[in-house]
Amino acid sequence: MAAVDLFTEQGYDATTVAQIAERAGVTRSTFFRHFPDKRELLVAGQETLSLLLAEGIAEAPDGVTPLEAVAAGLVRVSGAMGPLNRDLGPRIKAAVAASTELQERDALKTVSLAAAMTDALAARGVPGPTAALAGEMGVLAFKRGYAQWSEVDKSAEGTLAPHTLAALEELRAASASLG
Repeated sequence: MAAVDLFTEQGYDATTVAQIAERAGVTRSTFFRHFPDKRELLVAGQETLSLLLAEGIAEAPDGVTPLEAVAAGLVRVSGAMGPLNRDLGPRIKAAVAASTELQERDALKTVSLAAAMTDALAARGVPGPTAALAGEMGVLAFKRGYAQWSEVDKSAEGTLAPHTLAALEELRAASASLG
């Protein structure tokens, strides 16, 4: 939270690790024990997201389609997202948009999430190209759903899952129209 506050106030490039550590009430050494650099702050939960997506896909009932398995992964990861994630979304999006360095890191995160879903689908016996396409669609659905959820009226109650599932359904319909 301290880092996002500083990135919002003065920009990513102008924010130093020393400032982040001071705002968070920790030493620089403590910061570096947890993060190799300040970029990693904005993707700190990536491994957890990948794990939750893969677990949801693995636990989907037998006989479901690849996109239904992806939907199970999206529901699983959505359950871990709360009000803090919702509030941080637009601020993190702005920080990423303002920094080439963060855009590159965000692209790597996207690849990693897609790989986690692809691998989980492959473990279910889904053929490679189908698993890869479903994994990519899952990432797009997550990103679209998360953006919509974090940018809607904050006073409205609601969880992330309906947004990610609606985005997945939109992508499914769009892919069907490709012919």
